[in-house]
Amino acid sequence: MAAPGKATVVLKAVKQIIVQFCPFESNVRSTREFLAKVASEKVRATNINCEVISMVKHDQSEPVVDITYVDGEKLVMKGAKLTSSEMLSAFQSRCAAKDPQTKAGAK
Repeated sequence: MAAPGKATVVLKAVKQIIVQFCPFESNVRSTREFLAKVASEKVRATNINCEVISMVKHDQSEPVVDITYVDGEKLVMKGAKLTSSEMLSAFQSRCAAKDPQTKAGAK
């Protein structure tokens, strides 16, 4: 059961999400948690055309989430310095701003 007060993730305005990380680095936890959230069946069902791609590397690279929206705008988050809740919050606020139904519901 979802915690009360937590907004659900909606991928309507998203075209593609690419999550890149090296699993052997110590700073990948937030990036992996973000991936688990956006790759869940329930979230993926909000936009079946959205590609969620995970790129697991073994090159000691920094964890990065690269999001492309349907209007062509990009959001790049470097997961080494962010928590998963900060990443989800930034992602959800950008999605809400791009979704016309969310804008109409707020009025």
